[in-house]
Amino acid sequence: MIIPPPSPRPQTPPLLELVNITKRFGSFVANEKISMKLPPGSFHALIGENGAGKSTLVKCIMGFHTAEEGDIVIDGHSRQISSPHDAYQYGIGMVYQHFTLVPAMTVAENLVLSNPAVPAVINWKMEMDRLRTFMKTAPFQVDLDTPTGELAAGQKQKVEILKQLYLETKLLILDEPTSVLTPSEADEALGLIKSKVTAGELSVLLITHKFREVFGFCDEITVLRRGKFAGAGKVKDLTRDDIAAMMMGGQREARTSGKSVRERGPVALELVGLHANKDSGVEAVGGVDLAIQEGEIVGIAGVSGNGQRELVEVIAGQRPATSGEVRVHGEAYRSTRVESFNHKVFLLPEEPLRNACVPQMSVAENIAFRNFDKPPQTRGGCFISRKAIRGAAQELITRFSVKTRSTETPIGDLSGGNVQRAVLARELGPGTARVLIAANPCFGLDFAAVESIHNQITEARNRGVAVLLVSEDLDELLKLADRLLVISHGEFVYETTPAEADIKTIGQHMAGH
Repeated sequence: MIIPPPSPRPQTPPLLELVNITKRFGSFVANEKISMKLPPGSFHALIGENGAGKSTLVKCIMGFHTAEEGDIVIDGHSRQISSPHDAYQYGIGMVYQHFTLVPAMTVAENLVLSNPAVPAVINWKMEMDRLRTFMKTAPFQVDLDTPTGELAAGQKQKVEILKQLYLETKLLILDEPTSVLTPSEADEALGLIKSKVTAGELSVLLITHKFREVFGFCDEITVLRRGKFAGAGKVKDLTRDDIAAMMMGGQREARTSGKSVRERGPVALELVGLHANKDSGVEAVGGVDLAIQEGEIVGIAGVSGNGQRELVEVIAGQRPATSGEVRVHGEAYRSTRVESFNHKVFLLPEEPLRNACVPQMSVAENIAFRNFDKPPQTRGGCFISRKAIRGAAQELITRFSVKTRSTETPIGDLSGGNVQRAVLARELGPGTARVLIAANPCFGLDFAAVESIHNQITEARNRGVAVLLVSEDLDELLKLADRLLVISHGEFVYETTPAEADIKTIGQHMAGH
């Protein structure tokens, strides 16, 4: 018997059980007879490679999808969850892999209007008083009056987490919540959430690819592989190799290619006195100078919101510089398509669905953006061959392990990691890059995909490509970079090499001390 949602909402975490959940999209089986149990007051990890069915499964819990078979059982009763509002009534909330904020609204407006019970006429004085009280206990601070469209990815993710804490969610689903947070921010956020779990105030289902988070915060895990249940257990009884074996089905984990010892070439990418503003007109980049040689990876570290996004957007041609210059191979570079092609400048952007893809267009069409108007994709200078586009895309899809139903699948239907793989295939597939700008290239990816992308970046460097790597993952930067710069308030404030790096000193400069 299906029982309607409770009223009022639960004040303690519910017992959640999934029983033989099966979800299909046409002939494609995304989830096949998956069962899982999440007791009240537990911290549970849901892991697996990209495309394993994790996001589909939690979207069934949230009411975005309806499973063809199986039951969602809450506190011993079968429940029909047909929408996120139903999930909210059961005390279930989710922080999604892609942001759900309204860009034109302030942080405060997003938080207040996320509440389904918000009145038609809002007493903003009372709501702001409540918000300020809440923020005093929050794990991190975000300016309540800033439009969320002006926030960097890391700051947006903080607002998404704050939103669920503000709504007093009792069963919280987190889909890669720390991918754009610094290690200290991630530990602080998950530490606060863990304290609520330990106190019995919250249950958490965490989708993550970071074993550090699994072993640092989680009690139990469930592993999916190719849409099926692949294993489960208590974290304290498992090793990293145990979990990797469940995820990969016995496949060996890829290892990152080593950096070759090579003489660096001439300067390939140069920033000279570069200034740029935020959307609000406030300066974001304050006169930076940088030179990157061929065969060198220069990493930029910093807390989200310190000018990294604006810096990359200027180089990519998505934001005008207010002064200064970008030079490629000694020539002024204005990021036009022709200049990008001539100078072989390629980009792996942050938030690829927003910055590098058209979600409604097919995977093949998105992969073809670089060369759709060149032979063999185009004949006679004007006739586009869709057969050639599909053929070229299929080759890259296979080579870069992009998991998609077909070349004609809309790229917006792919998991976040597979969208990034497709962009990676487009940008690095031809093997002609001379300059590569990578901004948080491993956002939301599993460890195997991360290793694959790290391999591609390292191999590009070994071929003589000049690489600018902007990342909020300090471990990634220390692993890949030849030089490391810290950006704070739009300026480079510290430089070191990985061999000489002191984590405490880097952290102090990232924090603006």
